[in-house]
Amino acid sequence: MARVYDLVKDRRMIYSVDANSTVLEAARFMTEHNIGAVPVLRDGELAGIFSERDIMRRVVSGGRSPAITKVAEVMTPRPLTLSPDDTVEHARFIMLEHGFRHLPVVEEKKLTGIVSLRDVLPSASPAQAKAS
Repeated sequence: MARVYDLVKDRRMIYSVDANSTVLEAARFMTEHNIGAVPVLRDGELAGIFSERDIMRRVVSGGRSPAITKVAEVMTPRPLTLSPDDTVEHARFIMLEHGFRHLPVVEEKKLTGIVSLRDVLPSASPAQAKAS
């Protein structure tokens, strides 16, 4: 049975932003690295997760200025997390059950990766892809 560890073990870089970063800085960072969500760290520990959805719902729709709004003000605090020992099936269940597209992977309070819904969904076989 595949583990979350198997999904993140070969990733060289764990992208994250500091809680005191501005939304503008975080959005530029996410755009530069082509990522839809980023873990937010405070003093080296996971404090939240910040996503494109947070930008739209909490910043743009809320009429806030991205240049002065801190990520900590609009992130999703205390996100559910995965352990490297969790199964991929467990990760898929949590994500589908709660409507999450990204989950941080944490071991002993240390961020070790992030898993996206794309990572845990079974890929379509070539026959299924042709039928679509």
